[in-house]
Parts: sequence; C-alpha cells; structure tokens
Amino acid sequence: MILNGSEIIVECLKEQGVDTVFGYPGGAILNVYDALYKHSDEITHILTSHEQGASHAADGYARATGKVGVCFATSGPGATNLVTGIATAMMDSIPIVAITCNVTLPLLGRDSFQEVDIAGIVMPITKHSFIVKDVKDLAATLRRAFKIAKEGRPGPVLVDITKDATANECDYIKETPKPIERVTDTITEEDVENAVAMIKAAKKPYVFVGGGVIASEASDELRKFVKKIDAPVCDTLMGKGAFDGSDPHYTGMLGMHGTKTSNFGVSECDLLITIGARFSDRVTGNTKKFAKNAKILQFDVDAAEVNKNIHTDASVIGDAAEILKRVNAKLEQSEHTEWMEHIKNYEEKFPMKYRKDVLNGPYIMEKIYEITNDGDAVIVTEVGQHQMWAAQHYKFKSPRTLLTSGGLGTMGYGLGASIGAKVGCRDKVVINIAGDGCFRMNMNEIATATRYNIPIIEVIFNNHVLGMVRQWQDLFYGQRYSATVLNDQVDFVKVSEGMGAKAYRVADIESFEKALKEAIELNIPCVIECDICKDDKVFPMVAPGAPISEAFDRDDLNKKESAN
Repeated sequence: MILNGSEIIVECLKEQGVDTVFGYPGGAILNVYDALYKHSDEITHILTSHEQGASHAADGYARATGKVGVCFATSGPGATNLVTGIATAMMDSIPIVAITCNVTLPLLGRDSFQEVDIAGIVMPITKHSFIVKDVKDLAATLRRAFKIAKEGRPGPVLVDITKDATANECDYIKETPKPIERVTDTITEEDVENAVAMIKAAKKPYVFVGGGVIASEASDELRKFVKKIDAPVCDTLMGKGAFDGSDPHYTGMLGMHGTKTSNFGVSECDLLITIGARFSDRVTGNTKKFAKNAKILQFDVDAAEVNKNIHTDASVIGDAAEILKRVNAKLEQSEHTEWMEHIKNYEEKFPMKYRKDVLNGPYIMEKIYEITNDGDAVIVTEVGQHQMWAAQHYKFKSPRTLLTSGGLGTMGYGLGASIGAKVGCRDKVVINIAGDGCFRMNMNEIATATRYNIPIIEVIFNNHVLGMVRQWQDLFYGQRYSATVLNDQVDFVKVSEGMGAKAYRVADIESFEKALKEAIELNIPCVIECDICKDDKVFPMVAPGAPISEAFDRDDLNKKESAN
C-alpha cells in the first residue's frame, strides 16, 4: 500500500509490538505526531515535561519489561535533550530506539533553524545511528534499528529522519519481525571444557554476576549453576536481582560500596567466575590488586570486555544463558563446605549496621522492603548515597526490580525511568528513591505523572546537601564543602502539590511507614520527603585507588581516630 513516511513510521512501530512512546513534539516531527494521532488507540503517547524525561522513561520501560523502549523528539534542542538519556542507556546496555526528525533535505548542512547533526553527535554513545533522507529507506532502517537495539549486547539506536522523508510517499509492505537469535556461534566446546575444568579444580570459587545475566534472562540457569558448584555469589549494581538477594549463597554487592564479605571473599577466592559483568572501576578498585589470589574466568556476550580492564585466565564468549546451560550439563554436584562457612563467618562478623533510633536511608529502605511484601516492587533510583543504600538494604529477589543508572551515574534519571517502568508494569508498585539534589534535576516530571495519573511513589532522602559528593569532601578533602550545601528555600512538598501530586513530609520512621502505606493504597502519584541527617554516610567504602580488600566502615574510622 502507498503511505507517507510518517504513516510508515507508525506501521513499523506496530510491527515491532510497540505500545507506548515517550516524547515531545516540535516543528520537524509534526508529521509523525499527526500520524500518531490517528493511531492513538493502538500506541499510547506519553508527553513528558522535557525530552530528557522521555529518554529516561523509554529506558525505564525497557529495563522493567525487557522490551525496546521508544522515544520521540524534534530537531535541534529537542534532539540534543535526548543525549544524556541515550548515553545512560548505552553505558548500561539498555535497548531503546530514539526517533528524531530534522529539517528538510535541501536545508541540511545550512545552519537552518533548529538544525543539528544529531546522528553525528550520538555516534559514540549508540550502538548505531542513522539519518534517513529518502522515504524508500525508512521502513528497512527502522526494522534494522530495532534489531540492532535488541541483538547481542543490547543498547540504544538513534534514527534521524528529514521532514520531507516523513511527508513523501512510497509503497509499504508489512513484515513480521524475525526472532532475535541468541549469540551461540562464538561458544566453542574447547572453551566450555576449559571453563568446566577450572570450576572443578577450584577449592574457593566465587561467582560474580552483572547486568548481562538479566539481559540474557539467565537467572534460572544461574541459580542451577550456583547450587551445583556450591559457591558464594556477589553482584554489580546492574546485576541486582539476577540472583535472589535473600538466598543464603548471596553475599551482597562487590566494590566501592560493596559488603565487606564480598570484598574480602573475592580477594581470597582461588577462582572468580564472572558472568555478564565488565569489571568497572567502581567494582575493582585498584586493578593491580583485584582478586590477586584468583584465576579469572569470564562469561560474556561481548568479546571486547575480555581483558579490557582485568586480565582473564579464560573466557567463554556468547549468550550467558546458553553458556551456563552448557556448563551446567557438564558439571556434577560439588560441596565447598569449609569455604562457605568461612564466608558465612565474614557475614556474621561484618553485618550491615545502621541506627534504628532515627530516620535514615538504610532504615527507610528496610521499611520499604517490609511494606512491599518483602521486595514485591520495582525500585528505581537516582544517583548518590540513596542509590547505594537502596542497593545495600533492599533484597532484590528477581530481575528487573532495580532500575538505576550504573555506568553513567545520571542524576535526574530515576523519576522519568519510574514513569516508564510503571507504564510498562501497571500491576507493580513502583518507587523512585531520590536525593534532594537529584530531585531538583528533573522534578518537573512529577507533572507528567499527574497528567496521566501514573501512580509512581517518589521518596526523597532530603539531607539538604549533595550527599555523596559531600561524603568525599568529608573523608578526602579536609571537610571543605565546596558547592555541596543546599540551604535554600525550596519546599518539595509545596512544589509537588503544585504539580498535582499528593505529598508528605516525614521526620521519623513511624510517619514514613504511615505515608508509604497510604501512598500505595491511594494508587496516585505521591511524593514523600524524608528529612535525614547531612552527616549520614554510605559504608562500607573503598577509598579511591585502594584495593577492595581495604574496605572500611564507621567502626574502622573510629578505631583509627582513637589510635591517633
């Protein structure tokens, strides 16, 4: 059938099973919005307050559902406002397709009104970027974009389309997307046999899990693997929920704010089995001293991650679920009783401690876990101390229940992402954990939630400072609090109420419990501001440049101060 470019875009979205688009219209993309209007019963459009909110919402939708998230923006500033969200998705391997429109073909390259080379701008932060100048190329390009976003290691793709390509007509033939095949051709029998031999020979194995396990939906095979080899399990921030956080084999997060158990255990193990994790600097600390007693075995879909940050002794390249399936088939049941007891002793010796006589981040997260039926919720976070407290003190039992900006560390990510998550998971309680600094970044998205009555719950940890930066200033910069004190007159409750949300201000745990239970029951957009102490810190911690074996907490600091 003959359709114009805008109608082809909508039909291609329908082909891909897209039910929701997050975006913001403008002159260059008006044709597309006109076509979308005619299909509003098939594709829901969520008008965000800012294009960055749209990109974060598409990201949150993708993380929560496992589908590709889609966002729209117009040319120029509309397109560039997507950049932070696209980079966030790229760093965390999240599949989104960003569709932007540009000036007409004759105006390209002439510094025309609201013209920018967005395909060139995002080239380093996408799996691929396209510019479509001919309507005849449009359908094939969009289909390819969705395929690239989903296949192998997922990630964002941008498609920029000239306005005349959205208006011109050509023949459109509907196609049914082919299933995305798992990456298996790189998995060799030799590599699998070598991995199995290393695992059988290990006396003190440790399993280290990253976001790749979630992307490949490998949690079931991972659980079988862990039980078979009888080993402790730690994870990255992105790997939360890949392995049940309430399981006895689980020892907590690894790295800068990981548990002492995980940090000390990995430093002592003789084999570190790394699955779908990329050895970021926040995990490894001093790379020269990371897991120095261990052989490193890495399972990853992306060969570029092997030997990039940490030297590995062996690897298997391919889809994590398929690798684990093949390895599990060759393993017999093992017992590492002495090693597991040693790790259990660490857990008993170094529990995660916090005060229960005042309102604080860890206590709030424990209460959220309890009130959400022991973890039956999707937790979204911004970036900072609250993010680490959420990772440390909420037990994530299943994949896609923690959505957070790990690689890029994007303040302002969580509110838009929580909107996307709730749209994708209507039956789930969705709670965004924010610091007061992060809330300021994109708090205008509360208006998006209220416009569509998307019942997200925003919990603000208000310590009146930029907490994580101030923590570093306190510990490493001689308590010189440069530009981190937020002692102004902004009233978050009034601002939230002004945008149509139900808002609470609490200063004790009883008031917080009451507010959260009521917010869940009301099922409308709610904001809960929690007043906490500016001097609260995230512990344990590894100092920059130090090995993870030197993780310290408040007790260690007190001993050091007493010794001096």
